Amino acid sequence: MEKTRFLIDTYIRPDEAFHFARKSLATRYPERAHDHDCFEVFLIESGRTEHWINGVTQALEPGQLVFIRPHDVHAFKANRKTGCQIINVMFRTDTASHLATRYESAIGKRFFDASSDLPEMHTLGPARFARAVDVSMQLQTAQRDLARIEEFLLVLTNRVAHATSGVTKAAPKWFSEACSAAQSPDVFRLGAKGFIAAAGRSQEHVCRTCKTVLGVTPTEFINQIRIEHAAQLLRSDEASIDEIIQSCGFENTGYFYRLFRRQYDTTPRVFRTRHQRDPFQSTASQQ
Repeated sequence: MEKTRFLIDTYIRPDEAFHFARKSLATRYPERAHDHDCFEVFLIESGRTEHWINGVTQALEPGQLVFIRPHDVHAFKANRKTGCQIINVMFRTDTASHLATRYESAIGKRFFDASSDLPEMHTLGPARFARAVDVSMQLQTAQRDLARIEEFLLVLTNRVAHATSGVTKAAPKWFSEACSAAQSPDVFRLGAKGFIAAAGRSQEHVCRTCKTVLGVTPTEFINQIRIEHAAQLLRSDEASIDEIIQSCGFENTGYFYRLFRRQYDTTPRVFRTRHQRDPFQSTASQQ
């Protein structure tokens, strides 16, 4: 696909630090894909889209957050039945450079500073998805200054997209990409075998690398993600506990309860009550 270049100065004034857009995507690809002279973060808010990126086609759904770098070449085609609405934020390269340098331990070689072939993508659970929409929409009416875009990016990378994995920048590229893929329900519902398949390496090699990089086994790593996802659903979803257990890929209810108590030091039912408690009702009236 031929390409053109999007220039941030055609979207914002010299004294502005970022551009915000909330838009519906066209249902067919544009004549040309595009790259940028800036960085871009986009969030799929509703519907579905095909995302052509660096020669690869991805199917994106609500809750998927992507950190686009200047050299990434991409284009969108929304699903004809569902359409697709995205939230898009573009910001200058010097902002990215400043944050990657100042916060190297948290951001360096990750998010918009990633050096992988494809840009880093995060599939957000319900609670993080809602938080991502909220912090993004705050930019819509905000002053287009450095303070607001830096605040937004720090929240996004440390409070929204921060991976459960704890993968360090010293990890092999294939392992970091597998850990990112493991945030997707399609992967973690399959347990350790889903993670190993995403890694594309032998079980022994993945187990050895996982233990070296994270200090845990693939099963322990995936279970941390599954339990965190369950906790997000318990905070924000009305599904029954049994339905949540099933949606996280657990076949043994007792096993799920043991893991949940180990991670949160309480039962799923008490956890849900505590986090969905009506703030206008006294504790005594809810007991």
